[in-house]
Amino acid sequence: MKKSKLPKTDSIEKLAKFWDTRDLTNFEDELEEVAEPVFARGTSIQVHLESAEADAIEEMALAKGVSREELVGEWVRQKLARRKPA
Repeated sequence: MKKSKLPKTDSIEKLAKFWDTRDLTNFEDELEEVAEPVFARGTSIQVHLESAEADAIEEMALAKGVSREELVGEWVRQKLARRKPA
């Protein structure tokens, strides 16, 4: 059996870099069609903040080495995890 040359990752960024430098037709024998979505997308929401609040979040995110969206998302997930079931 021939070893697969396809990457074993769920990272969209890594897959994008891989396919940016390769031709899909070179992998036709390794591909399979799937009916359902491979990558599930989350839902976006807008939150309006005062400038000072947005600046503070930006500083905190930079200090942690993440984007402000990742930081706020982390806060929301933490808050939801602490929520008691109704």
